[in-house]
Amino acid sequence: MLIQWYPGHMHKASKEIREALPDIDLLIEILDARIPYSSQNPMLATLRGDKPTIRILSKSDLADPEVTRLWQLHLEQELAVKTLAVTTQHPEKIKLILDLCSKMLPEKAEANKVIRTMIMGIPNVGKSTIINILAGRTIAKTGNEPAVTKQQQRINLKNNIVLSDTPGVLWPNVENRNSGYRLAVTGAIKDTAFQHDDIALFAAEYLLKTYPSQLQQRYQLEVLPDEALPLLQAIGKKRGCLRAGQQIDLDKAAKLFLTELRAGTIGQISLEIPDMIAVEMQELAVIRAEKLARKALRGR
Repeated sequence: MLIQWYPGHMHKASKEIREALPDIDLLIEILDARIPYSSQNPMLATLRGDKPTIRILSKSDLADPEVTRLWQLHLEQELAVKTLAVTTQHPEKIKLILDLCSKMLPEKAEANKVIRTMIMGIPNVGKSTIINILAGRTIAKTGNEPAVTKQQQRINLKNNIVLSDTPGVLWPNVENRNSGYRLAVTGAIKDTAFQHDDIALFAAEYLLKTYPSQLQQRYQLEVLPDEALPLLQAIGKKRGCLRAGQQIDLDKAAKLFLTELRAGTIGQISLEIPDMIAVEMQELAVIRAEKLARKALRGR
């Protein structure tokens, strides 16, 4: 699945971020704790250099806690990177971001100088809610639909910290096919950009391998199917997702399954782990090399 979803305001935001970065002291990138790799913006990796960066793993209450700890260890291997797993259910932990900013730039904090920060994250990752908690008032518009924030704004926070907000930026093409699916599963991409049954089948196949007991318990299935399609059909039958003639309404079952997965009612689930991503990156490198080879042949 190749997702191409790049509204005009996102192109403008990418340009504005590039122009503003030289004047920024510290970056705050909000990631979805369920998909820390897939929810990163690769543009930031190419631009930040060794600029201090805090990676916030939001929605950690929906993610597998053990997998989240693995991701924190993995991400902090990178130079000048610290992580913090948060959830809006515990706003006091979100407020620790301010202390972490000061600790990462002690010279500025001790000299009582302004620390200029920029916060960014893909759509629907919880960035606006985090901003409102940090500011102690409603500044950023929140919502469950992707791409709520449309323009940059600067916010004065405590401890001489100035925060530049940016619209949620999703890159033009999701090169890693699996990342595209994971973004769709978690709701980072509008549901109109894909077919529900396609996305639900991808998620069901993964959960059958990694979280079978949660599936069986949630849907009260005596026997758990071995494959994704029979699982969705079993869920549809169990929940009354039926058409005339007692036929399973697969689209309705898929929507129900995705809604419950996103809400965490199936359980605390992470959709990727560092080792898995390492394998996918190797596969992606092979695909890139093959594309370059084909391009070179056509150019002869």
